[in-house]
Amino acid sequence: MIRVASLFTAGTNCDEETMLAFEMAGAKSERVHLNLLKKNRRLLEKYQILAIPGGFTYGDYISAGKILANELQYILEHSITEFIQAGKLIIGICNGFQVLVKAGILPGFSQKQSVTLDVNDSNRFECRWVYLKANPKSPCVFTKDIDMMPVPVAHAEGKFVVDSEKTLKKIKKNNQDVFTYVNQKGGKAQYPDNPNGSIEDIAGICDSTGRIFGLMPHPERASSIYQYPDWFMSKHMQEPIGLKVFKNAVKYAQKNL
Repeated sequence: MIRVASLFTAGTNCDEETMLAFEMAGAKSERVHLNLLKKNRRLLEKYQILAIPGGFTYGDYISAGKILANELQYILEHSITEFIQAGKLIIGICNGFQVLVKAGILPGFSQKQSVTLDVNDSNRFECRWVYLKANPKSPCVFTKDIDMMPVPVAHAEGKFVVDSEKTLKKIKKNNQDVFTYVNQKGGKAQYPDNPNGSIEDIAGICDSTGRIFGLMPHPERASSIYQYPDWFMSKHMQEPIGLKVFKNAVKYAQKNL
């Protein structure tokens, strides 16, 4: 059975929801405290998927996700590198996305940070349902056969920005821009459809292999019909779209790992 490590530390608050989403997708998911990885650097070897859930790790002091990013980058660098080189999967959601970019793991051009998630243009915490459009050319493992996806956001620092036009062009050229914010009809997003002012309306990116994926919205909060605001009118839904993100990962791991 595919095993998933749902990483948590001080301030993480979406680890159980993420773990449950993977279990609903058919995997065996476990909450793994960061200190266990520090104590046993070989622990990650028994997992095929690493999930870095949302929350406010270490109170988001310094900047959102930065302290956990430093721990992954400098303390657990060898473990994370081996995990990636083994062809395994990583998903970072909300704070987890912030961690992946600040650790230089995404977009994966080098170990140097080239993108970040900045303070929302509204200068306040944004919490609402939004619509995402998947890039059909993206290599992302997690978004196979997904077109539009309604999903909730809950963040204060979710504005995707890049260090240069060159970085943005490379992301776009490689189709690493996995999800973009759109309006309900799939058209160009304006606030609040784009809740943070992200450049090019980018809501999530992957690395060039498609095996490492980060996004600001929360698919684990859209993995049951009863989480949808119109659930009483959506009982005809065959499968919650958010759950498909996790099922795609599990199917890929079953086939390839």
